[in-house]
Amino acid sequence: MKSLFDTEALSDTRNRLNNLSESSEKQWGKMTAGQMLHHCQGPFNIMLEKVDYGLKPNFLAKLFFKKMFYNDTPYRKNLPTAKFLKEADPRDFNTEKQKLNELLDEFESQRNREEWKAHPGFGYFTKQQWGQMQYKHLDHHFRQFGV
Repeated sequence: MKSLFDTEALSDTRNRLNNLSESSEKQWGKMTAGQMLHHCQGPFNIMLEKVDYGLKPNFLAKLFFKKMFYNDTPYRKNLPTAKFLKEADPRDFNTEKQKLNELLDEFESQRNREEWKAHPGFGYFTKQQWGQMQYKHLDHHFRQFGV
């Protein structure tokens, strides 16, 4: 499984983000490209401890869903979105793209960090699992928009 902590995977992800445009056509789902970029910031905000979404530990979710975040199986199309990450408001594409790029910069600046705070809903992830989870989520949405 690729991880954003791997230099090649991060570089590939940045290239895909740069190739995304406001006119990129979605292959599935309801979000616009700007909404998707805003949505993709959520997992980074959690990992980097920037936003408290009010998530609470959920034993059943942890038991049944945690491993899906960092395994090799791609997310399926039209997978339901967690309520706190749903995005219905219009979003400016360029602003959201810049914000996601800035989060990628911050993520990269912490690549040598070994200890990470527990995910508020799913508990502890290893550094490698955090990197895999971030890669997998972005890959899913970049495929959604054909990049």
